[in-house]
Amino acid sequence: MRLPSSRLALLGVLYFVQGMPFGFQATALPVYLRERGVSLTTLGFVGVLALPWGLKALWAPLVDRYHSSRLGRRRSWILPMQAGLTLTCVAAGLLASEGGSLRLLLGLILVMNLFAATQDIAVDGLAVDMLRPEELGLGNSVQVVGYKLGMLTGGGLLVWASKYLGWSGLFLSMAALCAVALVVTLLSREVPPREPSSASAVEKAAERLSWAQWWERIRMLVTGPGVGWLLLFIGTYKLGETMADVLYKPFLVDAGIPAWRIGQWVGTWGNVASIAGSIAGGVLAMRMPMLGALGLTAALRVLPLMGRWWLASHGVSDAGVIGVTLAEELVGGALTTVMFAFMMSRVDRSIGATHYTLLASIEVWGKAPAGPLAGWLADSTHGLGWGYAPVFLLGAALSVAFLVLLIPLRQQHARKVTVVLTE
Repeated sequence: MRLPSSRLALLGVLYFVQGMPFGFQATALPVYLRERGVSLTTLGFVGVLALPWGLKALWAPLVDRYHSSRLGRRRSWILPMQAGLTLTCVAAGLLASEGGSLRLLLGLILVMNLFAATQDIAVDGLAVDMLRPEELGLGNSVQVVGYKLGMLTGGGLLVWASKYLGWSGLFLSMAALCAVALVVTLLSREVPPREPSSASAVEKAAERLSWAQWWERIRMLVTGPGVGWLLLFIGTYKLGETMADVLYKPFLVDAGIPAWRIGQWVGTWGNVASIAGSIAGGVLAMRMPMLGALGLTAALRVLPLMGRWWLASHGVSDAGVIGVTLAEELVGGALTTVMFAFMMSRVDRSIGATHYTLLASIEVWGKAPAGPLAGWLADSTHGLGWGYAPVFLLGAALSVAFLVLLIPLRQQHARKVTVVLTE
């Protein structure tokens, strides 16, 4: 049975809206602040505004546990978060048009991220509810592609349009897109969980748990047999890749590639390749066993990472940079989609939003040390001074080492299949 296109469209719209604030903050906000004369030192702390995305697991149980039966378990949170996101974008647009307080504007952007991150908890729970095992690949393709398109819109297309609209127009355009998503959600019905009768019974049982019992259930999910290997697998799969990603653009600048070419090759063509890879990853997750798709995409990822080492060791060329960039973005996008589908396949649906958010947070925090570590290893002034090539090689080596973690996961999966067959 295929997932109805209306459900796919709803997921795509919701993830698109969530990607816009993060895309704006990551790409457009530094430009806006620099135009306002903000120092480079201050710009280095702008990432703090994205803190809600790293801490959202703290309030995910509230999103799972409390809701209005009239609106539905997930829409009870999605609708107010979308309304809040729309209003904060409007407020930011009015503030930007009047040249208002910069601190207040940054506060509004922090609140935007809070609304978007909280909505993400509920939307992830919605995806867990609606997607059957054979639909995880397609559903997570929509998730990743929708989010990337939102980032591209908030951090790219609207920034380009700000030449004509101004910064105020950029925020108001984001508000209009959020309002459209709000209307779409209002017109959509709450999607019933798959296997509704058993799912409903589990959900009601979860609601009757005390908070102590609720936290004990979560503790068992993250400390049970074999969970350590799973968490290590999720937390380290991007470590080597992120180390190389952090240094790749500075490497191209130091290699004499003009900024406009980097924007074209990496920012534009690279994003298109990443989206194509995300779609391909969804197809693989549907056509292959999940661990097989993970092994294939993770193994292929090593090749473009070695390509970066080759460029740093033997010199750059236009064809080499384009080929390595597109290959890395394509394979990296596929791996991300397959990993998200795999994570969703391991979720306890009775507390789906909480469990998935915990896994997603481990994925985010697991790769967090990669950037500072890569910079310190490569920097000749304040670090060890390895340079680019050795750090690129280390990133590739860590990605090869990650493949070893497939062994205990395969063994664990084989044991579960054996237990099921013998029962």
